[in-house]
Amino acid sequence: MLAASLSIALGLSFSVAAHAETQLRIGYQKSSTLMVLLKQQGTLEKQLADQGVRVSWHEFASGQPLLEALNVGNVDLSADVADTVPVFAQAAGGKLTYYASESASPQAQAILVRQDSPLKTLTDLKGHTVAVTKAAGAHYLLLAALRAGDLKFTDIQPAYLTIADGRAAFENRKVDAWVAWEPFLSAAQQHQPTRVLAGSEGLAAYKRYYLAGTPYAQANPAILKTVFDDLAETGKWVKSHPAEAAAILGPLWGNLDPAVVQQANARRSYDVQPVTREGLAEQQKIADAFQDEKLIPKRIDAVNVEVWAPGN
Repeated sequence: MLAASLSIALGLSFSVAAHAETQLRIGYQKSSTLMVLLKQQGTLEKQLADQGVRVSWHEFASGQPLLEALNVGNVDLSADVADTVPVFAQAAGGKLTYYASESASPQAQAILVRQDSPLKTLTDLKGHTVAVTKAAGAHYLLLAALRAGDLKFTDIQPAYLTIADGRAAFENRKVDAWVAWEPFLSAAQQHQPTRVLAGSEGLAAYKRYYLAGTPYAQANPAILKTVFDDLAETGKWVKSHPAEAAAILGPLWGNLDPAVVQQANARRSYDVQPVTREGLAEQQKIADAFQDEKLIPKRIDAVNVEVWAPGN
């Protein structure tokens, strides 16, 4: 009887311990600099293992499907996505929580034309084909740039392409301009004669945000705190060790030249900060701009979202 009781007790103990292990599924893109570095170095897994958390990594081609997976519960946290991506997710009814942001990096995106292009001003874009990735930060830059050139979105021919396909179309003269972001921007500038028709300065701040599924954020604040702290430290490390960071990231980014990676990283802030509702003011401008052009179906309150902060 004692042996049977002990066996049952041990079985229950094992079941509780197994059930107690928490899972963290992280969605990221190949260009998700800070999360990619954490994945490569294994530091986050080691820290979270001490908390009984098992980490798994899930790669996505772009930010929009990443947030769709987050919203339906297929992943728990996202790496950084451009400021526009949460706006589209919110417009589609997504219930997500902001848990970190990178401060503005306006130098990290631009509208490129070829060096020999006849296009000299933003107004010259009228009637021309522009490659842009839908819902990316580049998409809002294009809207803001057109407005600065007294144009509407309907005045151009948008070619909705992934960033890689946009570059190919641009190189093969299938489009007249291309809206790019880092590290694709620096790579293109290195490999072919290009000219910046418009940068992001004064048009779009270009902040990047990290998001969580709201139920996961509410249930696991300690995990979010660990992730937030590691992201902040990694951001500081990238800025203080540019050559070392480039040596790690170059092979992961398709064997990019380290000089290209360093230039790309120099244009990004990697300054990880808590999110505040006051800091989301440009999110409302982004939402209104897309709604004005009927690119999202209805006006949304972009600041009426869940926000996690380290002190929560």
